[in-house]
Amino acid sequence: MAVQQTQALPPQYVEDLQKDYGKQLTAMTTAPLDTGKFAPQVAGQDPYQTQAYNLAGSGIGAYQPYITQASAYTGPTGYQSFMSPYQQDVIDATMTQYDTQAAKGLAGIGLQAAKSGNLGGGREGVMRSEYQTQSDMNRALLQSGLLQQGFGQAQKAAQQAYMNQMQMAGTVPQLQAADVTGLGQMGATQQAQAQAQLDATREANRLAAYEPYERLGYQGQGIASIASGMPGQYQSQVTPNPTPLQTALGTGSVLSGIYGNIMGPYRDRE
Repeated sequence: MAVQQTQALPPQYVEDLQKDYGKQLTAMTTAPLDTGKFAPQVAGQDPYQTQAYNLAGSGIGAYQPYITQASAYTGPTGYQSFMSPYQQDVIDATMTQYDTQAAKGLAGIGLQAAKSGNLGGGREGVMRSEYQTQSDMNRALLQSGLLQQGFGQAQKAAQQAYMNQMQMAGTVPQLQAADVTGLGQMGATQQAQAQAQLDATREANRLAAYEPYERLGYQGQGIASIASGMPGQYQSQVTPNPTPLQTALGTGSVLSGIYGNIMGPYRDRE
């Protein structure tokens, strides 16, 4: 018994559209897509960030010179560099003046002895001895007082210098840290701008690369709509910032589905 087979053929213009679509689909999917044009890129380190990094590295231990200098102002000899260069001149002038006055005192004892008739006597000798002893004691006290005064002033200056150096030891790292922070922030802003430009370029390249696929998908939906007699709705397959692999897989799946939908109604049926 002969089997009668019927075949529903599409209109000629639909068949022509299908053939043209198949050729385009084959040509487009045969060549691999160059995803390198829209591969993710990371903006390089900004010069400000590099400067901040280098400054941060050079700033480690920046306090050490100040601490070293501060240590020179401590100990038993720390005051010496602060002794007045005129201190000894002041002491010498003061002691010379004292000796002059002391000599006048001795001369007075001789006058008193002459008036009392004891000039050259034992009483004059005792008076001179007592006077000289007291004068020498006073002289030593005066000299030691002048030396102590100079030492005290030098010691006070050394302590102040020590405090200044220790303050600098704390201030310099703080100032450098502020510079590092400021440079880092400026560098981060510049890097963010550069990254935004790279992302914008990448997105533009991605859209340009997938524009033919988008157009072909739209065409395929139109052909399917014409063949089925039903109005079709096309939904774009390009979403913001997909990965190249996701986009390639998604586009391939969509195109395969579209082509299957177009050719499905016209497959041979028994």
